[in-house]
Amino acid sequence: MERIWICGSNGRLGKALEHHLNPIDAEIISTDIDTLDVSDCDEVILFARRNRPTVIINCAGVTNHQYCQDHPEEAYRVNGLGARNVAVAAQLINAQLIHLSTDQVFGQHIDGPCKECDQASPLSIFGKSKLFGEEMVSRVCPHHFIIRTSWLYSNENHMVEKVLEKAKKNEVISISRTAIGSPTSAYALSLFIIQLMKSHEYGVYHASCEGYCSQREFTEKILENAGLTAQLKEVEDYSDQIFRPKSVALENFILNISDIYQFPTWQETLADYMTHNGLM
Repeated sequence: MERIWICGSNGRLGKALEHHLNPIDAEIISTDIDTLDVSDCDEVILFARRNRPTVIINCAGVTNHQYCQDHPEEAYRVNGLGARNVAVAAQLINAQLIHLSTDQVFGQHIDGPCKECDQASPLSIFGKSKLFGEEMVSRVCPHHFIIRTSWLYSNENHMVEKVLEKAKKNEVISISRTAIGSPTSAYALSLFIIQLMKSHEYGVYHASCEGYCSQREFTEKILENAGLTAQLKEVEDYSDQIFRPKSVALENFILNISDIYQFPTWQETLADYMTHNGLM
């Protein structure tokens, strides 16, 4: 029986993985900051040696962009050194490591979607700390998958639900004038990770739903699926987008040329998510 350790289990992806890994023949071990501090190397190694997972899925991280800008030391400690500590533990017990990263390791990209072979050049502390974490993982643990994803939404962050709530209240919905991304549900990503655990094709993967769109297109599709209308207001920046590049979309280049896995389109995944959650 596989023993799978989900590190950072209270987040968007961690929750989805807990739910969707349950039906498979595996024992799930879940931790988050309240039970394990990934920035404490000794604590991480001790936990790994005591529990001996065969697979570690590292979802732990500081993800709020503004918070990372204001607290860079913590961002690097958790997103960088924390990733290194988990990688050290995985190497010591010979576990397979799946490490979650982000599209924000790229800077402004105007030549189309970013491939895995494109040069990473993050603009924000969040992106820089996540890239640092990627580098630590790749140096320390050879049995690793680094997964970059984009515009991850789930029941935990209510990205879709917030749009519908504002529409029902006849509120104006602010959207970025320039942001581009590849909307991906935590459920779709968790299905890919379950499949990836069965392989040994280690490396860096872009893993987002096929296609990309503006925030306007994503918001309009949410409203269309729900049969609602709303007034949209374009702004230069929204929420924590101030430190984000405005046009980053991911292309699942390695997955597509190797035929390892095929993601559905972002439109199909959005419709599935809304149907499953009773939103349309």
